[in-house]
Amino acid sequence: MRGCCLTMDRQTNKNLKQAAVAVSAFLLTAFVVCTGAGGYGGEWRYHVQKEISYRASEMYMPAFIWVNRTPGQGVGEWLREKSLAWIPLVTYAEDNMQYDTLVEDEETLAKILEAQANDENAVDENGRLIGEPDESETEAVTAGNVPAVDTSIEKLRDFDYLLSNFYTVDSSTMIDADQLNADDLLGRSMKIDTAGDGPKVLIYHTHSQEEFADSTPGDPSTSIVGVGEYLTELLNEKGIRTIHDTGVYDIIDGKLDRSNAYEYAGESVSRILEEYPSIEVLIDLHRDGVAEGTHLVTEVNGKPTARIMFFNGLSRSRTNGEIDYLPNPYIQDNLAFSLQLQIAAEEKYPGFVRHIYLRAYRYNLHMMPKSLLVEAGAQTNTVEEMKNAMEVLSDMLYEVLVKEG
Repeated sequence: MRGCCLTMDRQTNKNLKQAAVAVSAFLLTAFVVCTGAGGYGGEWRYHVQKEISYRASEMYMPAFIWVNRTPGQGVGEWLREKSLAWIPLVTYAEDNMQYDTLVEDEETLAKILEAQANDENAVDENGRLIGEPDESETEAVTAGNVPAVDTSIEKLRDFDYLLSNFYTVDSSTMIDADQLNADDLLGRSMKIDTAGDGPKVLIYHTHSQEEFADSTPGDPSTSIVGVGEYLTELLNEKGIRTIHDTGVYDIIDGKLDRSNAYEYAGESVSRILEEYPSIEVLIDLHRDGVAEGTHLVTEVNGKPTARIMFFNGLSRSRTNGEIDYLPNPYIQDNLAFSLQLQIAAEEKYPGFVRHIYLRAYRYNLHMMPKSLLVEAGAQTNTVEEMKNAMEVLSDMLYEVLVKEG
């Protein structure tokens, strides 16, 4: 609501400034016309100086001017005088318009970055999952009781079907059929070159302090960092050379602070990419935050397995359109990557993935075409369930990134 009011205030200020400039221009034109019609001829400079002096007196000694006003003043002379009085407003409006825009842009950017840093957990104010059925029950979801989703290209070409069966769109953003074009998204190759030297995948954690139901406080091996290390091992075992960044970006002065976590993580990832130009895939691994009664678990190969969700930022708000501060030239590639993984999971491990979540901001997905943000499980899952999920995720990544045919 505050953002809505802020937008309305800015629009009102903009309209007032535009009106001031328009009125000033009108009065100035009227002044020129009336001056020519009034027969001042070559004495116009004298009359301009006289009127400027008069206006100054009017501003600072209004009572004196009122007593000594000219009786029977004509409309033409009045317009000429008022045009001179309005001229300073033009400069004021233009100067303040530039300043106000700069301040508003800085404030907007700060708010956007703050929102981006804190809102990728797709839960409402009551901790319930947004856009999904009630998952407060702890009963496991198994492949046998999850209806299969039709992944045929004929069905996927239906925008409404694709949107309703594979995506949850946050109210902060919007997407259309041009972006969610199945032929385009599935036609983009996500394969990597495994022949060359150097790592191909980088795993990192913008929020490194995320833990689980049975994590040991202060032990990174039982947090999301430990889960990321296990995924790194699994991918290397599959022949996908992977490195793991264990940097901490959400602790400032010894306290949890996520306000600049994406900026800090982005700076570190940029340095790593410079050091290892062979990297083709970025995975920012998180865990979700849900109500304590919610247990995101399924059963895969007889093992309790945390469910996961792919997360895409569109750099577009429903209110203001494209977010120029957060450009991402790889949005379509990001969408293609998550959708291909989603389909691979639906075909092989139904019930393992939640709907892909679409939100307004960027989340560092602009750094590479094959960038992925994964919300794996939640704080109510166990470390074992999380590691079991990494076994499934590593298999999906192999399917999409390496396997031919």
